[in-house]
Amino acid sequence: MFAKAFRVKSNTAIKGSDRRKLRADVTAVFPTLGTDQVSELVPGKEELNIVKLYAHRGDAVTVYVSGGNPILFELEKNLYPTDLMLPGLVVPPAGLPQVQKGDLCAIALVGNRAPVAIGVAAMSTAEMLTSGLKGRGFSVLHTYQDHLWRSGDKSSPPSIAPLALDPPDLSEEKGSVHADTTLQGDMRRLTLEGEEEEGEVQQRCGEKSLSEATEDPSVGGLNPDPTDSKTLQEQMDELLQRCFLHALKYRVKKADLPLLTSTLLGSHMFSCCPEGRQLDIKKSSYKKLSKFLQHMQQEQIIQVQELSKGVESIVAVDWKHPRITSFVIPEPSPTSQTIQEGSREQPYHPPDIKSLYCVPASMTLLFQESGHKKGSILEGSEVRTIVINYAKKNDLVDADNKNLVKLDPILCDCILEKGEQHTVMKLPWDSLLNRCLEKLQPAYQVTFPGQEPIVKKGKICPIDITLAQRASNKKVTVVRNLEAYGLDPCSVATILQQRCQASTTVTPAPGTKDILQVQIQGNQIHHLGRLLLEEYRLPRKHIQGLEKAPKPGKKK
Repeated sequence: MFAKAFRVKSNTAIKGSDRRKLRADVTAVFPTLGTDQVSELVPGKEELNIVKLYAHRGDAVTVYVSGGNPILFELEKNLYPTDLMLPGLVVPPAGLPQVQKGDLCAIALVGNRAPVAIGVAAMSTAEMLTSGLKGRGFSVLHTYQDHLWRSGDKSSPPSIAPLALDPPDLSEEKGSVHADTTLQGDMRRLTLEGEEEEGEVQQRCGEKSLSEATEDPSVGGLNPDPTDSKTLQEQMDELLQRCFLHALKYRVKKADLPLLTSTLLGSHMFSCCPEGRQLDIKKSSYKKLSKFLQHMQQEQIIQVQELSKGVESIVAVDWKHPRITSFVIPEPSPTSQTIQEGSREQPYHPPDIKSLYCVPASMTLLFQESGHKKGSILEGSEVRTIVINYAKKNDLVDADNKNLVKLDPILCDCILEKGEQHTVMKLPWDSLLNRCLEKLQPAYQVTFPGQEPIVKKGKICPIDITLAQRASNKKVTVVRNLEAYGLDPCSVATILQQRCQASTTVTPAPGTKDILQVQIQGNQIHHLGRLLLEEYRLPRKHIQGLEKAPKPGKKK
């Protein structure tokens, strides 16, 4: 839980009433502790602070700090000691105590009773024995050298000699094994960071060592490597849930309900995606938005209904759900910051866009002599050369006027309209070439810096800017087709939100599958034009709607 840095929300001195309540809670949770031990742990007059923080996964944790060192922490109304708390009970080598699933336990080194980690039993003693002491026996919450330990004076665990005790009467201890219980199982060597051969960890999980347990992304531990513990699918699942919770907590309001599930994704979740990341549900384990929302409904976070045939809407949100209330926007990791900084060092460069022509079936006879067939892609200069060579090769240049070209049956069929077949016998070179280009099907080539050219049939759609009137009689600026020019709609929306000081949303463009549109409150075409023309240096011919910018002095 504290394997990564946490974020502190508040740090306040404890009140007298809260101090007394804490003592009572400690006595109830750890009944093996005597009155003197409780008083030593929760002093009556010494400085004691309550620190509220968020762990790196978003869990809300309350930590009690005495003399600058964390002594207890509370998670989901459960109280846990830190690994600096001395053992309240040690079980001798006689056998396993009766531990129930969920009981608090501690891990100690052989030869030293001081615990180095705290965890919750993931199975009972009976289940441990049935499994042959194999599998994950506990979930680690807090360890020596994690970030919670680093928040104190970074002292090492004390050296406490083992006790040679007779085997305890397990019937008397049942239910009291809460704090600092050391279970003996399969022994595995553990070397702590910066220290050599400190001892052997007395395992509660059989064949799984503490270092192996930390590889499980659901548990904390010593120096885990997050890049090795999560698959791409797991990372996308986390990103999907993060954007979902972010959207519900900070963007969606009660007045927005019922809310189309597609609107939740397009208008809210996409815009909550952190810089440098791309939300792709198909790469998650859910594959579909409906399946993900069904899972969220099972967790009782939302309620989804089909208000019209085939169209699902979110009709209720439990904003008091712990997953929503405890969610905070995670701070970017050093790795992601490096990626973002690297992306800023490489400014946007517009693609090179070239118009091309595709040979249709009706013009194959004209181009087949030059080795081209139906569907061939040609540049304008290539078309010009082919037509000129065809005319010269077939003696179609007028002998009396070199500027005219006689039309043979093939040219007549390819470039003349039906009504012209018997009236137009010659054409000037310019007219012939222009008609030929008009009869060809459009195509285009887009080349982004450092990438291979992309050739597509049809015309490239311009960046389309429109003004729309909403029910509240307010204007919004809508821009679409940014993706065709290598622009990320979410990034453009973020920039415009900052520059225009207006709200922005990113939604799927109506009638399209993979195209997003950006909506900005008010007439922001002037800001948009400056961004596209001056900063991104896109040709004006590829942008339509700039003429709708507000006139100087006119209200937006």
